[in-house]
Amino acid sequence: MGRLNLTSLRKMKAEQNKIAMLTAYDASFSHTLEQSGVDVILVGDSLGMVIQGQESTLPVTVDDMVYHTQNVVRGSEKVFIIADMPFMSYANTEQAIQNAARLMAEGGAQMVKLEGGAVIADTVKQLTNRGIPVCAHLGLLPQSVHRLGGYRVQGRDDKDAKQLIDDAKSLQQAGADMLVIECIPADLAARVTAAVEIPVIGIGAGNSCDGQVLVLYDMLGITPGKRPRFSHDFLADTGAIPAAISKYVQDVKSGDFPQREQQY
Repeated sequence: MGRLNLTSLRKMKAEQNKIAMLTAYDASFSHTLEQSGVDVILVGDSLGMVIQGQESTLPVTVDDMVYHTQNVVRGSEKVFIIADMPFMSYANTEQAIQNAARLMAEGGAQMVKLEGGAVIADTVKQLTNRGIPVCAHLGLLPQSVHRLGGYRVQGRDDKDAKQLIDDAKSLQQAGADMLVIECIPADLAARVTAAVEIPVIGIGAGNSCDGQVLVLYDMLGITPGKRPRFSHDFLADTGAIPAAISKYVQDVKSGDFPQREQQY
């Protein structure tokens, strides 16, 4: 049967069938996520914090991402796999093409994810013109956390909200096939989701998106320190990891997650 593909994900948006996405970084969790009904795995540069113990995602390298993507691919057969492009790995078009090609050819990813708005539209266009599917990422951008002044909600005022919607349209026009929006008000997320034809996946962006993503370790309650407000400890509810992941999938599909207390 093969892996889920972009045609299937677009159909899920069109039919309002919610997309359940989680991060994973190794073969064992990849297998468990697939068996529990997850549609898409994001091999996130969040591994810098939850796997490597870094203070941010910034130290993660392309080699790190290739290695972890390979492991996730080996552990699964049907899920769609996206790999993050780490900090400064797409500073220019030539660099972006080279590193994205590595994540797909060596890592086995089906898509790469880049952070940024219209400023990276040309890079997105150059990648997609070469057959590299791109997931864009707007709102809170972890790789820009120092410039943003910390991990805070984005798009609260009218100017920023309009810019975010314009960025989403620009990225779609440049060829992006998917969009992640992070830490923005739920009403703005609903507007973004309606403004584009590509699937929109939310994290801390309300339940009007076409799907949801969380960092795996956050939704299992095993991330050191304070859990993000927009997450939920599904392991505490169920008592077993496979059951926790299945409950997450079920709640995303039904619209029961996120609840109002996990929205902005």
